[in-house]
Amino acid sequence: MGKQRPDQPEPAAPAAPNPFAALASLRGTLPEGTGDEPAAASAGDNPFAAKLVIARERKGRGGKTATLVRGVALTGVALETFAREMRQSLGTGGGVEGDAIVLAGDQSARAAQWLRERGATRIVIGN
Repeated sequence: MGKQRPDQPEPAAPAAPNPFAALASLRGTLPEGTGDEPAAASAGDNPFAAKLVIARERKGRGGKTATLVRGVALTGVALETFAREMRQSLGTGGGVEGDAIVLAGDQSARAAQWLRERGATRIVIGN
């Protein structure tokens, strides 16, 4: 057993100043709005507006084949959610790397069919 240390009360941290406190007085000068309106709905309406490229890749993956889907007009959490739905539907592993959806294995034909069923029309299947 190690040496027991006597109980010492932790020093109370000094209260940090709130950097947003000064903004509260400006709240009355803001224009009225609901705040529920989406900022930009152009990419969210149709994630397949651009050409989708499906490519197989082995380089840098320990010899394992991976399928990459590029050109989906989604970013951030929306892209992660779309990739999760795609992986679950195809029954494969994968993730998101940058702006590309990565699927484990050679899933190019199945991924193209899945995307066509969801409204994608411009699909290019590469190597």
